[in-house]
Amino acid sequence: MNHMKEKEFPLSYVLITPIRNEEAFIEKTIESVLQQTVLPKKWVIVDDGSMDRTPAIVSRYLPGRSWMEIIRMPERLERHFAGKVYAFNAGLERVKNLPFEVIGNLDGDISFEKDHFEFILRKFAQDPALGVAGTIFKEEGGYSSDTHSFEGRSYVAGQCQLFRRQCWEQIGGYTAHRAGGIDWMAVMTARMMGWKTESFRERWFFHHRRLGTAERGVLRSSFSYGEKDYYLGGHPLWELFRTAYRFTKKPYIVSGLALGLGYFWGCIRRIPRPVSPELMSFHRKDQLFKLRAIINSLMRFKRIDSFTLIRN
Repeated sequence: MNHMKEKEFPLSYVLITPIRNEEAFIEKTIESVLQQTVLPKKWVIVDDGSMDRTPAIVSRYLPGRSWMEIIRMPERLERHFAGKVYAFNAGLERVKNLPFEVIGNLDGDISFEKDHFEFILRKFAQDPALGVAGTIFKEEGGYSSDTHSFEGRSYVAGQCQLFRRQCWEQIGGYTAHRAGGIDWMAVMTARMMGWKTESFRERWFFHHRRLGTAERGVLRSSFSYGEKDYYLGGHPLWELFRTAYRFTKKPYIVSGLALGLGYFWGCIRRIPRPVSPELMSFHRKDQLFKLRAIINSLMRFKRIDSFTLIRN
């Protein structure tokens, strides 16, 4: 393999990309990876039962690139996040015996600059305590995760998450759950175990599909996020704030209502939670810390940078 700048990087990485019906965007992701200044040791693309031209598009790029591979999973009608974990684990089987230091989960609907992975690898090399790393992301309509979200810099978006191998093995990888939250659980578990997790503003990737809308509409997506907020152990006060905050954004008033209803519906149904009591407690302390900081800033008429809001 011809890996550019290989001598400069004692850290090597592998990528796994679970995909399903991504014919509209997968070429953008492939072209972004092919142009990287530091290529992965191995890139396993796992087709999770696509019913469109996705596998055929990927296959066109394989000849002459032994470091790329596609795996085909059986077709299935229903899309759910547990399937993504099963697909990821199938890819993991192909790389687990390779020598590498960083493993990345990469979605098939994003694009990024040619030094994206070089930048992140340098962060891992500079800080041995860094367990999970990534960058902010942007979407159409002006959305940017560093200014439109209260997750903050300690959260790494699931569309492109890179893990130090020791961290990945310690947290036990992704937890399969049909309704989602797999990326969030991985990052929060790493934080709870003492690893540093960080998204960096210096680089960003573009997400070509609005967050959470794969094979469903905006309102259904918002309702599902509300349900997810409940079963991931979100604090009721934080959810009330989150819903109210969306009401202040004109395009999102209806979606804010759907978000609140989703959380309330989760409470009524008592949806089983896949998180441990320890992780839920850690999560709620995070949320209450942010909420107190936000309230204090509002009382002082001081603007707050939600991205840098973090509990040590």
